[in-house]
Amino acid sequence: MQLPSYKEARSRKKELVEREVYQSSKDVILGKGKTYYVKTYGCQMNEHDSENIKAMLEELGFSESLEMEASDLIILNTCSIRENAHNKAFGMIGRLKHLKESRPELIVGVCGCMAQEEGVVSDILSKYKQVNFVFGTHNLHRLPYILKKHLDSQKQEIEVLSVEGNLIEGMPVKRASKHKAFVNIMYGCDKFCTYCIVPYTRGKQRSRDKADILREVEQLVAEGYQEVTLLGQNVNAYGKDRNDQYCMENLLEDVAKTGISRVRFMTSHPWDFTDQMIHVIGQYSNIMPSIHLPVQSGSSRILKLMGRRYTKEEYLDLFDKIKKNIPNVSVSTDIIVGFPGETEEDFQDTLDLVEHCKYDNAFTFIFSARENTAACRLKDDTPLREKEQRLYRLNTIVNRYFLENNQKLIGTVVPVLVDGCNENGKTDLFGYTDTNKLINFNGDQSLIGKMVSVKVTDAKTWSLDGELVEF
Repeated sequence: MQLPSYKEARSRKKELVEREVYQSSKDVILGKGKTYYVKTYGCQMNEHDSENIKAMLEELGFSESLEMEASDLIILNTCSIRENAHNKAFGMIGRLKHLKESRPELIVGVCGCMAQEEGVVSDILSKYKQVNFVFGTHNLHRLPYILKKHLDSQKQEIEVLSVEGNLIEGMPVKRASKHKAFVNIMYGCDKFCTYCIVPYTRGKQRSRDKADILREVEQLVAEGYQEVTLLGQNVNAYGKDRNDQYCMENLLEDVAKTGISRVRFMTSHPWDFTDQMIHVIGQYSNIMPSIHLPVQSGSSRILKLMGRRYTKEEYLDLFDKIKKNIPNVSVSTDIIVGFPGETEEDFQDTLDLVEHCKYDNAFTFIFSARENTAACRLKDDTPLREKEQRLYRLNTIVNRYFLENNQKLIGTVVPVLVDGCNENGKTDLFGYTDTNKLINFNGDQSLIGKMVSVKVTDAKTWSLDGELVEF
């Protein structure tokens, strides 16, 4: 049994992380005639991890089920970024207790970022005996062996490594889409923002070798994929841990040169967003003019308490550069309200920043204290009701700009990658524009996975309606 340790997870050494190659488990058949169900919480990185989990399970002989209650194996891939994600995962674990009472042979596994938390694993050991095995973010590739160990022992298996992390290449993947793909370019984070638990759950910042990344993208191009999203906790810092001159702007350019129709990336940290990156994005038409640039707060005082390493003025300078130098760019952001010590004046600074930036999208949250982070030890005396009122005031403003920005597109023709069919019955198809706006329109299902032109006919706060332009 290996339990997580925050002290060990915080360790950072200067040595480069070693590259390992995944060892296939195709010769180990554990799931013949059995089904699995993977429930994913959290970010795109978790979604991509689940694509790896599904592929490994299918190597073991399992087949995917769309019905959780009827599955032989259920894995919860969890997120720890906010308390709400915690509550959802623990609620599901509780639900599985009742399911397992009626089906004792059911196997339940928990993985992901929550599995890297000391308190979570302690709770599982003491209160959630229905969980058969737990593994973390650093040993995802060992799922087949951890599962086999549980099946052999019939005991609760916990294997969570609190290490700086590793690089495992060649892992199998069952992609959720046949035309859009996630590609990890780096793992972990060394920023240690005071509110964020990610450096503890995902480990040291470590970049994949450019050759491995480009080989993966080129393979996707050969398979007919139209879009890749380059993933990392802080993609802008790509390459800085490798002590060479090959950085994010170089990688973006090389990925664009593969000829894939669309390149996206997330998530960015303003601290590492360089002028060279802006230049490359503006130079290549297949790098999408859609940037997620989390600000978190518009108050320089609060930004310092958050450990964000930039001021309000520096952020606005970067924002204005992006708007000036990348044609037709859309910018989205993350904002936390009610951070410990935030005054009404601090909050007004955030509203002023939003009035300047007029974001195309924003993910807004009330501060959620995370175990073992520096921010959870700060005095937090703002009443929850006041935080909720601030969130309401913020959302009123950001939603107004979402709608105004969408309305500017009415009458224009936009490029759209068709994702699939609507379930609401109002229109046949939906897809995303180059600026990452959801658009609904009528069309034949044969267009799914293709690039089309759509004329915007109506705008809502969260989406667009359009008409297919004949081509």
